[in-house]
Amino acid sequence: MRRILWFRRDLRREDNLLLSQEGDVLPIFIFDPAILGSLPKNDRRVTFIFNALLPLKSALRARGLDLAIFYGKPVDVFEWLLKNGAYNDVCASGDYDAYALSRDRDISHLLEFTYLQDTYIFHPDEVLKKDKTPYQVFTPFYNCAKTLFTPAHMIEYLPCTQSLIEFDYTQMHRIDKNEHSVHPICLESIGFEPQSLISHQKMSSNEKLELFVSKLNNYSHDRDYMMLDATSFLSIDLRFGTISVRALLRWLVEQKKAGLDTDPFFRQLIFRDFYAMLLYHFPHLATQNFRYRFEGIPNDDYFKAFCTAQTGVPIVDAGVRELLETGEMHNRVRMICASFFTKNLLLPWQWGEAFFAHHLMDYDAASNILSWQWSAGTGVDPQPYFRIFNPTTQSEKFDKAEVYRKRHLPSDYTRTPIVDHKESSKKALEYFKSTL
Repeated sequence: MRRILWFRRDLRREDNLLLSQEGDVLPIFIFDPAILGSLPKNDRRVTFIFNALLPLKSALRARGLDLAIFYGKPVDVFEWLLKNGAYNDVCASGDYDAYALSRDRDISHLLEFTYLQDTYIFHPDEVLKKDKTPYQVFTPFYNCAKTLFTPAHMIEYLPCTQSLIEFDYTQMHRIDKNEHSVHPICLESIGFEPQSLISHQKMSSNEKLELFVSKLNNYSHDRDYMMLDATSFLSIDLRFGTISVRALLRWLVEQKKAGLDTDPFFRQLIFRDFYAMLLYHFPHLATQNFRYRFEGIPNDDYFKAFCTAQTGVPIVDAGVRELLETGEMHNRVRMICASFFTKNLLLPWQWGEAFFAHHLMDYDAASNILSWQWSAGTGVDPQPYFRIFNPTTQSEKFDKAEVYRKRHLPSDYTRTPIVDHKESSKKALEYFKSTL
């Protein structure tokens, strides 16, 4: 059996299903221009991915394997590989956004495609209602998921015997239709510049887990307070698979045995599955509303003010500045910013989703899209249109000492808000009622 092992959202050696597939193997990673083409040369995520690829390549070499790195459209890469060798199948972990499903379908027409359940806890068809339709409300989904969750969802996959297929692993292979060229393995070969990352973006997942132990008991309460260092910082590791979700679950079991409260964090992991399931079953959610007709009111001036952190609303501008400067934004601040964007400014949620997608280090299509629909009141939430966060009261509650705002705003920050919260909220409610 000659297999292509396609690393994608599983950039690790430990507990990796790809490495439990027996046979002669060609491990590969593809930098896809369809994804990279719209990104600036200084995109931090590409640096993070590249920084994960090099240790993965070394770890594979330590056990007699290696990693071939490509740049090109996946269908072009596979067509080139099949012209230059014989392969029985390609193995890859499931990825469920619209582009990924379309991409994988094209590859499956060229070569047998073996999907591996590695990215999420459950398969999207696993947690369903009794009538086999998908849940649309999280709490019932969560309750069902808890009843279905077993030790099998946490199994550790150990490497099996694999033989490396002969290939040139020393250079990056650039494929453009039928054209093949080789280049040094570096970011510059794909048109990007190495970026400096902030401290926890450079930490290993194990280092983050060690720090997270002391935060677990208070996680449910503290995670909303942006001035506290209370989160796991693991979202980017889950996004790119530098940690296995199964390994994270096993770690939580050990912490629970030690008497720590792990349920709130486990609930967040299930929420991640819930959003992935929804996007899988309702792919139109990527661009279209689930419930309501509201499409937003385009306003380029408002949009520019938001994207440049010049709304005059301190917590919103602080959040956007954090995003632009670090590629991150505290989750509570994401909710405040998205509410302000879609309710106070009445801008199309798709604009905000695209802006976050362009900058978030931990960007996950399902989580980002469904979170923006939740904020806009167009998603699966049954009564959301009248939910409007007050940025001032949110700031007073979750950043009382202004630690977060002072950290991310310039010392001379003084601006007049582009909209008044009370007036814009009233306008939004009147608009929703008339529209819906």
